[in-house]
Amino acid sequence: MSKQEGGCCEGLSDAPLAEDQAVELATMFKALGDPVRLRLLSLIASQPDEVCVCELTPAFELSQPTISHHLKVLRQAGLVESERRGTWVYYRVRPETTDRLAAVLATATGDRRVAAL
Repeated sequence: MSKQEGGCCEGLSDAPLAEDQAVELATMFKALGDPVRLRLLSLIASQPDEVCVCELTPAFELSQPTISHHLKVLRQAGLVESERRGTWVYYRVRPETTDRLAAVLATATGDRRVAAL
């Protein structure tokens, strides 16, 4: 007989994340599951202003189209924003999105000081 059947526990009925929130966050975490994309986000976030794709490409042993593909995945996941200026595209981190990810991680590690998502 399980604990639940024996009546000692009520069970967990409320999850900290709603299903739609979990799906949205999973998309973001999936995008960050690739080391190149994680490094790209880190490089962009480390700059005080937006970063041109032409500045990002030399940091990798990958072609510019491959870097652009990885940036597109980050953009589709809502982690970065982009703006085209002539031939070049400039990227910046979306702080509201990265703050949400940080809140989820802090909650998962027991840091209850983080505000609700």
